[in-house]
Amino acid sequence: MSKKKFLAIYAKSFNWAGAFLPKEIYEDCSSLYNFCRSVDDIADCDDKLSVKVQKMNTFIDSFNSKNCGDEIILDMKRLIIKYNISDKIIFDLFDGVKTDLVERLEPLSEKEIFLYSYRVAGTVGLMMAKILRVNDRAALLGAIDLGIAMQLTNISRDVIEDKMSNRFYIKSSFSDLKNTIGIADEFYDNAFFSIRAIPLRMRFAIVVARRVYRRIGYKVLRCGNFETYEKSGRIYVRNFEKIFETILSLFDLLKLSHAKRSANTTAQYHRLINEDIDYNARF
Repeated sequence: MSKKKFLAIYAKSFNWAGAFLPKEIYEDCSSLYNFCRSVDDIADCDDKLSVKVQKMNTFIDSFNSKNCGDEIILDMKRLIIKYNISDKIIFDLFDGVKTDLVERLEPLSEKEIFLYSYRVAGTVGLMMAKILRVNDRAALLGAIDLGIAMQLTNISRDVIEDKMSNRFYIKSSFSDLKNTIGIADEFYDNAFFSIRAIPLRMRFAIVVARRVYRRIGYKVLRCGNFETYEKSGRIYVRNFEKIFETILSLFDLLKLSHAKRSANTTAQYHRLINEDIDYNARF
């Protein structure tokens, strides 16, 4: 399966936005996604827990091996060298996926949900920023913000699906859904100004990805109550909605050129993450 087809099947929102990236950058982002998806699939497969744990350990051993023959891992190692990506970020991702390798995951505390979201998604945003040649510290923090925002959106969208896998990241109530989406909005807002640090020819793709993914949260809120949400099935952004959000992204791009940095509304959440994660060692 080609990188493009893999990305198209498993990350339609990202693939839509990726159409606005230069070909080389798109291919490298696809390689990054292939690697992250391979790790994530270990936790999401139907195997017994003991088998999942063994697969995870084997994957990490392969990543650490100097003689690894896994094409996806080798492609990731190429990106690490090409874009100066710290191995610490990769191991943060591994730690995040390990969180899911339990028989039952109980609702996470405030700190735990931010730490988890950084590990499984903020890391991806950070590595993506490296591929987009972003080096400014504030902008790298913004990339983490966007990754965390998207993960909180995922958690809100997938409460019923996750429940079937004995994963309860948040409580099964509409008030908890609203609260999680509200916090995700703080991360989306805080990430906006940082997009300006991305080279102009690649900036629009991230503006589109931000808008399209954020719409998922809005669609969850439109359910109005948990019963309607529970019956709605998997919530996703339809193609005509993506087109509409892409058009609105043009106005975001204009707004971005005149935007001033607002108050850092996610600093309190990053302080919780920094109790366990040293961002300086990752940047």
